[in-house]
Amino acid sequence: MKIKIPFLKKPPLVPILRLSGVIGGAGRFSSGLTDAGLAPLIERAFTRGTPAAVALVINSPGGSPVQSSLIAARIRRLADEKKIPVHCFVEDVAASGGYWLAVAGDDIYVDASSIIGSIGVISQGFGFNELMERHGIERRVYTAGTSKSFGDPFLPKNPADEVKIKALQEPIHQAFIEHVKRRRAGRLAKADLFNADIWVGQKAVEMGLVDGLGHVVPKLKELYGHKVRLVPMGQKRSLMSRLGARALSSVMAELEQRALWARFGL
Repeated sequence: MKIKIPFLKKPPLVPILRLSGVIGGAGRFSSGLTDAGLAPLIERAFTRGTPAAVALVINSPGGSPVQSSLIAARIRRLADEKKIPVHCFVEDVAASGGYWLAVAGDDIYVDASSIIGSIGVISQGFGFNELMERHGIERRVYTAGTSKSFGDPFLPKNPADEVKIKALQEPIHQAFIEHVKRRRAGRLAKADLFNADIWVGQKAVEMGLVDGLGHVVPKLKELYGHKVRLVPMGQKRSLMSRLGARALSSVMAELEQRALWARFGL
């Protein structure tokens, strides 16, 4: 029989929230990280019990800048409201949108081989117009509005479209830069950190992008004592996902996700 002793001080509680995968992709069968999908988990991490801190374990090559911003903003909003510190730990990679999430933490710890950075914006696609021509396939497009067929992969590359894409990327890149500068104020090295370069482990520490080398369990025990209660939290996979419904998802979307990981050798 378990006896409860009143007024006995409990060990500190630290939920460990795992954010792993490509960011975005809110399709029916997608396993990507989205604000809507993570909201209940994030809320629970900050409100269940009386946490001494919340730990984020991040392993993401990036993805949607909007979902990155929404998830990071939700974490910061709750952290500031509840006055709970947030510690971030990077596994293989926190690049692009993954790094956007990482800087939601008050401090960031990485493995000596973690890949960090890629503070930039990328647009990717394919061009099929020559393939269609070789097979005698005619593309018929009717639009109301001159920009309605903007970026159509079945039409030849249009220099005007490239200019428009650059104009779309610039404000997103600036928002990313401002987010990093605000969250890492006073810690960034005086170097060009915003040209989408990446750094590994200790070099990322030297550039001020992260705070040190460290792994989640030993670092949290160092910060909160050996009796700290660490509670892992993660997204539950749906029944359809467990039964292999990912096979029904778009082949192109799967290739794009694989390409994001492949950029970092993963």
